[in-house]
Amino acid sequence: MVKAIVLVKSPKKFIAARLKQVNLVNESFPVSGQFDAVAVIQVERLVQIKDVTTQIQKINGVERTETMVEVQ
Repeated sequence: MVKAIVLVKSPKKFIAARLKQVNLVNESFPVSGQFDAVAVIQVERLVQIKDVTTQIQKINGVERTETMVEVQ
């Protein structure tokens, strides 16, 4: 399993709740600071991370994302 954290910038108030609806997002929650929400994803293969982040980026109101992949 590959775990990644996706930081999401969005002015939408309930973006964290919307992130939970994306396939392979295990957890999401609002945060304070430069970004507005965090999505925790787990995938079988590293290449799947791009698919999940692409789905997140297509959500109405998402301005930008930054992805950090767990290093083992």
